[in-house]
Amino acid sequence: MSHTYQLQVYWERIMDRLFEQEDHQWLRKKIDGIEERGQRLQRLTFNIHPYHRVAYENQTHVQYLLTLSLLIKSGRYDFLEEGHYHGNARFMGEELLDHKVMTERLEGNQISKPLPMDFTTDQDREHSRFTYNRREAVRYADRWWDSYNPAYRSFDVDCTNYVSQCIRAGGATPWGAPNRTRGWWYGSGNWSYSWTVAHALRWYLGGARKGLTATEVSSAEQLSPGDVICYDFQGDGRFDHNTFVVKKDANGMPLVNAHTSNSRHRYWAYEDSTAYTPDIQYKFYKIDG
Repeated sequence: MSHTYQLQVYWERIMDRLFEQEDHQWLRKKIDGIEERGQRLQRLTFNIHPYHRVAYENQTHVQYLLTLSLLIKSGRYDFLEEGHYHGNARFMGEELLDHKVMTERLEGNQISKPLPMDFTTDQDREHSRFTYNRREAVRYADRWWDSYNPAYRSFDVDCTNYVSQCIRAGGATPWGAPNRTRGWWYGSGNWSYSWTVAHALRWYLGGARKGLTATEVSSAEQLSPGDVICYDFQGDGRFDHNTFVVKKDANGMPLVNAHTSNSRHRYWAYEDSTAYTPDIQYKFYKIDG
């Protein structure tokens, strides 16, 4: 019996007892959250895609991608939530010894403090304003949620790079090149920290007064498609992840797209994430323009 087949059977068993299983708390939270929001899970399908295998002595480690598709009824309408999550299984011969799934891959401590910002005059801000095309930004987000635009470099942790591309597709104005600690920009094989690093984009959006600017709001329901949510999973002041709002459910709450792990129409709060902690902090930014 192949290890891929064993993983397939394993997940079939999980799906058969979806509402009772306790092996994967992140999945249980995802399912429970749907019910708590007054929605209904109509269908869930999955696929297994092994991409790395290491064998030594009598042990085998298999890394694979778990693809989930959830058809959810929200009010009068249905929407499809999709996501790719990284699994790691360890076998002793044919016996599955342990098994973990990681729904998020977070950045290391690349930047732990706010970057210096350029504070410009109100006149500068007026001159650099742009008209933000939210429809085009969302269209881009849905086009590239599960792949990578070859016009840009992709990164192992790609969430902020993806969000920046979505905002740029909506017409936001880059500025600050070639200084990586200044502004928000990508070009000529280089980019600002704020373009690619979650913590840097959070601080940029919180203080920029030129080019791409945003207004912080106090709650998720105040956001619209085309806006940004920043996540500090540990509540330690260092932001780890960013998502892009693409839709709102029947309760008026955001559904988001993201990279790392690639997700589409996922509920904004990320309580179903393996990175989630009770200390999580969020920042909500409405893009100006």
